Amino acid sequence: MFVFLNLVCIAALVGIDQAIKLWAVRALQPVGAMPLIPHVVELRFTYNEGMAFSLLWGRQEILIAATSIGMLAIAWWLFTHCQNDPVQRWAIVLVLGGGIGNLIDRIAAGRVVDYINLLFMDFAIFNFADICVCVGMALWVLAVILEERRAAGGSNEGK
Repeated sequence: MFVFLNLVCIAALVGIDQAIKLWAVRALQPVGAMPLIPHVVELRFTYNEGMAFSLLWGRQEILIAATSIGMLAIAWWLFTHCQNDPVQRWAIVLVLGGGIGNLIDRIAAGRVVDYINLLFMDFAIFNFADICVCVGMALWVLAVILEERRAAGGSNEGK
């Protein structure tokens, strides 16, 4: 059941990501941009041929290989180490869902569809998959910190 639930959640995140990107291509690309929250957030269609902050721009073969290896390693960790740690499990599900969503774009089109533009940050346009990866990584760090605290607390109890 553990494996099935995780796979369903990952598939749901990938499905949401791909559905939003399909909407962005069909509805947002023709208009370019539209306000979501005036002067704060706009939906702006763009393709990203790199990764965060346009690193490795145009080097899809490296991005596809690195992402594939990373997703396999993270999936292995999920299914071998996270059964009893719900925070870490959900963190990794988010990372996998987002990572796979962007990997699909890279393989299918050689670029990722981005569409969220925070107007107060003049350096990055991102997407739902990116949010999943970032939130998942933050949760994973939290899970590791909590585990370290539990381990440290347990070792001090006998003193």
